[in-house]
Amino acid sequence: MSNAISGQPDNYLEFWNEYHLCTLTTVRPDGRPHVVPVGVTVDGPAGVARVITRKSSRKVANVLAWGGGEARVAVCQVDGGRWATLEGVAEVCTDEAAVQDAVARYGERYGRTPAPDPERVVIEIAIERSMGQVLPPRARPAAAA
Repeated sequence: MSNAISGQPDNYLEFWNEYHLCTLTTVRPDGRPHVVPVGVTVDGPAGVARVITRKSSRKVANVLAWGGGEARVAVCQVDGGRWATLEGVAEVCTDEAAVQDAVARYGERYGRTPAPDPERVVIEIAIERSMGQVLPPRARPAAAA
């Protein structure tokens, strides 16, 4: 288990396996944040989060602009009062086997496999920090009849 995630409650990774849309925040070359909705898969034992996308996307351009090992990013998901954020360093991977693995993981989490796309790449995030509140909300008392 990644040290960045190991201190989280047992249900932290379970939350990352539920069907939720997420956001990816990258940093533009001028320092401004770029936030977009994405699907994210998390491999806790490997300490990696993955986002599949097209190589012509702004998020890919932002990661590439920072160079290897310098692109700081965050992925986040929210469900009511439950939320989780992962921060780390991103790299763009074009290796066909890695892209296919990321697509398969996406299919497992989101229940559908995207159509083949020759422009597809994967943004791999080496997770350095995790935070969130994933415990189920406290039960509310039943309304009086």
